Amino acid sequence: MSMENISPGTRSDVAPRFLQWSPIVLGALAATALSSVLLTFAVTIGLGVTSTAPTWRDTSTALAILSGLYLIIQAVLSFGVGGYIAGHTRTPIGTDAVGETEHVDGAHGLGTWALAVVMGALLVTWIGAATVSRTSSARGAAQASAAEPLLSYELDRLFRAGRRAPNVDLSAERAEAGRILLTTSSHSGMSADDRTYLVQQVGALTGLAAADAERRVDGVIASATTAIARSRRSTVILAFSVATAILLGAVAAWAAACAGGRHRDGAPLPEWMDRSNALGRRRATVLP
Repeated sequence: MSMENISPGTRSDVAPRFLQWSPIVLGALAATALSSVLLTFAVTIGLGVTSTAPTWRDTSTALAILSGLYLIIQAVLSFGVGGYIAGHTRTPIGTDAVGETEHVDGAHGLGTWALAVVMGALLVTWIGAATVSRTSSARGAAQASAAEPLLSYELDRLFRAGRRAPNVDLSAERAEAGRILLTTSSHSGMSADDRTYLVQQVGALTGLAAADAERRVDGVIASATTAIARSRRSTVILAFSVATAILLGAVAAWAAACAGGRHRDGAPLPEWMDRSNALGRRRATVLP
């Protein structure tokens, strides 16, 4: 069958269903770049749900929620920009109905969203792996404990001594004490045997009297319990914020891609965007 025998309607029914990867990749790169800039700005001004700095212990619930809201807003904005670019730069093929064109543009927006999510996950994984590798090599394998990043201050307090022989390595003792302190977050809490063992270790390594060592261990246990509870709260808020941001980002990418396609084709904007533009023009007219 020659190309002359193919009607425009038949060609347009098939061709627009294929994805164009150049607009998708461009939109995903733009979304990832904008998201990185906004997240860096948030961390700079202190809007971080989790942080390696010791000040995270003083983070209030309100600040954690505000940080989560910012995470959602930046995701909607970033995915929206990426989706708009993908929809606006897509080359329409043939003449389609408005509904079919919007579906194809929206699919490009979802493709941009999916690729940006994968790129962001790979970037976070790479940065996290590099950080863990650098930290492990600096501290040594014996000190590599799950409790060390979370309870490092408590472990410092636990084995603090006025005088200690030079070149004393407490890595193994810190790692063991960290694992014991993590049991404070369990339903049954720390066992009496573990508490007695910690008191003995602190007394032997710091030279404190039994009563002083017991008071120090009790204080550290209370502080560790609070630190673990705050870490769990921050983790829950972060997980909920990330999931909400990703889901709302998909909606934003779809809507923005459809709007970008309408701008590309010179079609009327959706009703909700038309109202926003009219409201913006009205405000600009009122302002001197």
